[in-house]
Amino acid sequence: MAMDARKQRILEAIVALYASDGEPVGSGLLANYFDMALSSATLRNEMAALTKLGLLEQPHTSAGRVPSAQGYRYYLDHLIDAPGSIQLPEEDREHIDDLFAGMDVEPEKLAPAAARSLADLTECAAAVTTPQAPDLCIAHFEVVQVGRYSAAVLAVTSAGGVRTRVARVDTGLTRDDAANLAQLLNRGLTFVAPQDLSPMLTASMVLAAGERLAPVVLAAQALVTTGPQACLQGAQYLAKMPDVRENLGTLLEIFSDNEAATELLRPDGGKITATLGSDLDPAMPGACIVSKRYLAGGGLTGSVALIGSTRMEYRRLLPILDYFSVKLGQSMAGQGQ
Repeated sequence: MAMDARKQRILEAIVALYASDGEPVGSGLLANYFDMALSSATLRNEMAALTKLGLLEQPHTSAGRVPSAQGYRYYLDHLIDAPGSIQLPEEDREHIDDLFAGMDVEPEKLAPAAARSLADLTECAAAVTTPQAPDLCIAHFEVVQVGRYSAAVLAVTSAGGVRTRVARVDTGLTRDDAANLAQLLNRGLTFVAPQDLSPMLTASMVLAAGERLAPVVLAAQALVTTGPQACLQGAQYLAKMPDVRENLGTLLEIFSDNEAATELLRPDGGKITATLGSDLDPAMPGACIVSKRYLAGGGLTGSVALIGSTRMEYRRLLPILDYFSVKLGQSMAGQGQ
């Protein structure tokens, strides 16, 4: 039994109606959706066929149908046309523009602020990773005395971004110490790829700095190896979704591991990627993650994602995610403010 255009339209309608109220969709409701262009008998036959194909499920004998995990997968892979032919309303564009106009463009501050704004706008959880590039490295270091016992290590990346980390020096730090350390770091750690930062190089740098100032070298090492940071906001919205709530602990555990969270959010190419929770390991049935890559200039890219129920309103939310990714990339690149 093959899918035809009518079955596709019916599956799309059931996904939309089920997202609206969370109730199984019957033939009568479907008939109204299609303005009686299809009879209830025809719709019942088509729904039965879709059930045999594994795309619909019938929770109870006398109930209507709901999309199965396989049905959502088919819908997301074949039928969803956002953002292609679905225009984001102008008022939503203006609202997103206004949101970004008030955000700090520093990536480490922009990422959580953008995720929080997207979560509140969509009432889903939202996540953003800071921009990264495969060949990103540190081009320059500065060491600044912060009080008597602390040093702020500032690192300028090859893409022009700034990273900072504070180190404590228990025996105290002088301005001469800070200047000498900056020279040492710029000689030994600039333009070093994270994978090339060997234990031998670190040990030689610590030896050159001396045991007293070793914490500053280790702080600089951490800046060299810092990868993209994943920021999750809006978990409270997931707590209100019955089909996601029981997996909230698993999701939060994943986001406690930055590397795992970054991998979870990485989209497939430049298009919006939808990942069903039932396909994850560990599985999170009832959840769905839709993600999009953003371009921050200079070869830097990151991810922005919505996390919610499999019955989220895809036709409304995906155009928002698509436009949000464009604005996020522009803001990360310091444009459009």
